[in-house]
Amino acid sequence: MRQVLAVLLGFAAFATALPSPSSTHYNQRSTKNAKVLILGGGVAGVIAARTLHRKGIDDFLIVEARNELGGRMQNYTIGVPGKQYTVEVGPNWIQGTQTGNGTANPILTLARKHHVKNQYNDLDDSITTYDYNGFKDYRDILNTSIDQFTQIVTDAGERVKTQQVDLSLQSAYGITSATPKNLYEAACQYYQVDWAPDQNSWIASAWNNNFTFDTDMGGFSDENNLCIDQRGFKTIIQAEAADFLQPDQVSLNSVVTTISYDGDGVTVTLENGTNLTADYVLCTFSLGVLQYGDIAFKPALPSWKVEAIQSMVMATYTKIFLQFEEKFWFDTEMAVYADKERGRYPIWQSLDHVKFFPGSGLVFVTVTGDFSLRIESMQDSDVQEEVMEVLRAMYPNTAVPDPVAFHFKRWNADPLFRGSYSNWPPSFLPGHSENLRATVDKRLWFAGEATSLKYFGFLHGAYFEGLDAGEGIAKCVEGPACAGRAHLNSVLDASPYPFVSITP
Repeated sequence: MRQVLAVLLGFAAFATALPSPSSTHYNQRSTKNAKVLILGGGVAGVIAARTLHRKGIDDFLIVEARNELGGRMQNYTIGVPGKQYTVEVGPNWIQGTQTGNGTANPILTLARKHHVKNQYNDLDDSITTYDYNGFKDYRDILNTSIDQFTQIVTDAGERVKTQQVDLSLQSAYGITSATPKNLYEAACQYYQVDWAPDQNSWIASAWNNNFTFDTDMGGFSDENNLCIDQRGFKTIIQAEAADFLQPDQVSLNSVVTTISYDGDGVTVTLENGTNLTADYVLCTFSLGVLQYGDIAFKPALPSWKVEAIQSMVMATYTKIFLQFEEKFWFDTEMAVYADKERGRYPIWQSLDHVKFFPGSGLVFVTVTGDFSLRIESMQDSDVQEEVMEVLRAMYPNTAVPDPVAFHFKRWNADPLFRGSYSNWPPSFLPGHSENLRATVDKRLWFAGEATSLKYFGFLHGAYFEGLDAGEGIAKCVEGPACAGRAHLNSVLDASPYPFVSITP
C-alpha cells in the first residue's frame, strides 16, 4: 500500500550508499502498514526516525507532503544564466555554534559530518546604518539597543526567580525606560527582536535567547553561521537520512488530510484516498498547519490540546532576494534601514561579500510579522517596486538600476506550513507548552520546533524534540507499557480572578 517514489529526499544521490535494514524482533511486520507513522520529513521527523532506527526499530514510515525531505529547509536558485546561486528561503543560520570544546549545536555537528559549508556571520559589528535620506551613522543607538535587550533579558531572569507574571516585550521596554522615542531607536529595537515587541513573551524570549546563545545558561555560543552550501542547507537532513533510511520507509508527495485514532491504533488518510495504518503516529506538522485546521482529527482533539495549539503564534519571516549586475551597496555584512514606518524593509544583508558569494550581485532584505503578511498579498512586481524605492532612498546619489532577478517565498500562504516558525506571545504559561507536547490517548505524538520549551523557533529545537519523541515512541513499541506524555486538563492562573463570574 505504500506509494513510494524512487527519487525521495534526494535518494537518487544517496541510494547506492544505503545500508541494509536491521533484523531485530521489533521489525516483524504486522497487518498494519507500520508500527509508527512519522508525518513530516523535516528535522524533527528525520531525527525521530533515526532514533527509532538506532533503537533497532525499522518498522516506520515517514509520510512527507513535498517531493523531498527537509521541511522548511528550502532553497531557491536565483540569478541570470551563468550567474546563478542557491539561496535559502527558509532557515539560513546555525544559531549558536560551539564555544571551544564545549557542547556543539547538533545542527553544527550535522553540518560538519556532511561537509555542509557555512560561514560565521558577524551580526553585531559589521553593520552600516541608513534612513530615508541615505547613509546616517547611528551605530551608537544600535549599541545602546543591544545593551537594552541584554538588560531586559537579565530582568526576565529575575522575574522567573521571583515567580512574577509574564508580560510582553513591549512592556519590558517600557518598564526599563527603553521604549523607542524615534525611528532610529525603533529600527535598532527591530534589529534585536525581529518582531513586534507587543506580540512577544518577555520571559519566553529571554530564555529562548539564553539557552541558545549564553554559555553560562548551557547555550552553545553567541555566534551565528550562515549556510552558503550550494547543495542547500537541507543537505544536512537529507544526507543524514540517507545514512539509514530505506526507500520503502519514505512516502513523498503524500499530503495528509485525516488522522483517525482509537485504542487499537491510528489510520492516516492521504489526499489521494490512500489509508495508512499504524500503532502510533508522530505529528511533526508546523504549528500553523495545526492552527489552521488543515488536518482533520477523528475524534476531534481534546479541548486542552486545541487550547495549547492556539495559545502560540506562528510567525512569518520573509527574505526578499535581489540580484544586480554589479554591486553598489555597503561593504559590511549587514545594514539597518530606519523608516518612518516601523518594519518597512529594515534589515539588509549582502551576499556579495568576500565571506559569502563575492561577485554574485546578491543582496536580500528581511521583513517579518504583519509586514510579511502584507507583501504576501501583493504582486511580486509591486513588492519589487517598494523595495527599490527603499534601496534608492538609501543611495540617493547613485543611479540604482532595476534588479536582474527577484524572489521571495510566501510562507504564510503555503498550506504545508502556514508561517515560518513558532513564537510565544505575552502572558505565556508553561502549562500550554506541556500540553502542546503531550500525547493524545498515547497514540498521537507531537514534535517540532514549536514543542520545544527551551528552543522554540530554532532548528536545534526541532532536532531535540525529534530525538525525545523517538525515544518515547521506542519505549511504547518495545512495551510492555506505554507511558506517553502527561497533560494538564486545564491551564490555570497562579492567582484566582477577582470575580466569581463575568457572564450573566
